[in-house]
Amino acid sequence: MKFYDREEEIAFLKETRATAERVARFTVVTGRRRIGKTTLIREAYKDHPFVYFFVSRKAEADLCEVFLEEINEKLGIPTLGNSRNFRDIFRYLMQLSQTQSFTLVIDEFQDFYRVNKSVFSEMQDIWDEYEKTSHINLIVCGSIYSMMQKIFKDRKEPLYGRNTGELKVKPFRPKVLKQILEDVKPEYSKEDLLALFTFTGGVAKYVALLVDANALDKDAMIRHIISANSTFLSEGKNNLIDEFGKDYGTYFSILSCIARGKNTRGEIEDVIGRELGGYMTNLEKEYELIGKRQPLFEKSATKNVRYELEDVFYSFWFRFIFKYSYIIEIENYRKLQEIVERDYNTFSGLMLEQYFHSAAIESGKYTRLSRWWDRKGVNEIDMIAEDELRNEVIFFEIKRQKDDISIGILKQKAEAFLQATHRFKGHGLTYKGLSMEDM
Repeated sequence: MKFYDREEEIAFLKETRATAERVARFTVVTGRRRIGKTTLIREAYKDHPFVYFFVSRKAEADLCEVFLEEINEKLGIPTLGNSRNFRDIFRYLMQLSQTQSFTLVIDEFQDFYRVNKSVFSEMQDIWDEYEKTSHINLIVCGSIYSMMQKIFKDRKEPLYGRNTGELKVKPFRPKVLKQILEDVKPEYSKEDLLALFTFTGGVAKYVALLVDANALDKDAMIRHIISANSTFLSEGKNNLIDEFGKDYGTYFSILSCIARGKNTRGEIEDVIGRELGGYMTNLEKEYELIGKRQPLFEKSATKNVRYELEDVFYSFWFRFIFKYSYIIEIENYRKLQEIVERDYNTFSGLMLEQYFHSAAIESGKYTRLSRWWDRKGVNEIDMIAEDELRNEVIFFEIKRQKDDISIGILKQKAEAFLQATHRFKGHGLTYKGLSMEDM
């Protein structure tokens, strides 16, 4: 699949490189695995060769041997002979950057924890010594979000406050998924678009896997994802076990509960059978994998709380792959395909709500986007969009099929909202239905 989107990110990286001609730059690039961080950097700097270090989990001396070869190849200058520690290599590059500007990319930066933890304090000392006279464009990437946060956001860590910029790479927005389908399948249907969003969440690698396999409709996607040797089957474990460490079992159970619709803390604790306050906080604050949702204008910070998975792909993976891992173990892929097909309409209907929320954010039309539900669970509004500049509010009902939308019922729910919150007085009120036809 060709490269798509990322115009703003590429502009940022190019501007950072240009700024490094005058003053040293230290940029942190984060984003979940498979999101396309390295591909983005390569695209941004395709016309400007850069030094690229990948921190694999092996001995420091072995890494340094590879790094020295990369320096020689990309910069075409003699290096440090047989240096066996990263400290000397980084000092050499910082000294070199005093007389010439170049880009150094260090990928999977957090894995220095496994190679040599002292690297971070050594880098701090060297950076502080040479930053004022350097012209380096230093970019460090990491896919284990919690560890990257710790390295750069924890006041106790040596590199705290050293970075001069930060870029978080996010999934493709709906308009990009539409552009991809227009290119590879011009006759695509709205069901194809919803399926691509539901199964990938806009994560670049997953989209590319389906496009390259020509799995471009719902049934073909299901067959490709749920099949022997499918990359998708192990993604949750591959991506998250390093994040969670030895407690991954509990975290996986929580995420699985939420993916299955158990979205209050009480419901989750009933299933797992233990108190989970600390785990829930970590998932929300440290790992940013779940979101704590409350109805719009809820006064209490602790009441009427629901949890949602922030990542659409993980919603799918925990709902079907993790839950039915015992079926995968006996290699009955066809049976699991049938289960996904059976539950697809219900599950994709929930993902359709996320699609339209993402599209509304992408549109830039609104100053506030949220949902609302009452404490009795009787009235619920799928999306409320406010434009405070125009004093306008739109209440949305979202369904897969247009025929299932009732504007009359939506107005009744909106009236319940207005009576409960006493907000939006004097605003122009509009009521709209959204279905797959509106994608």
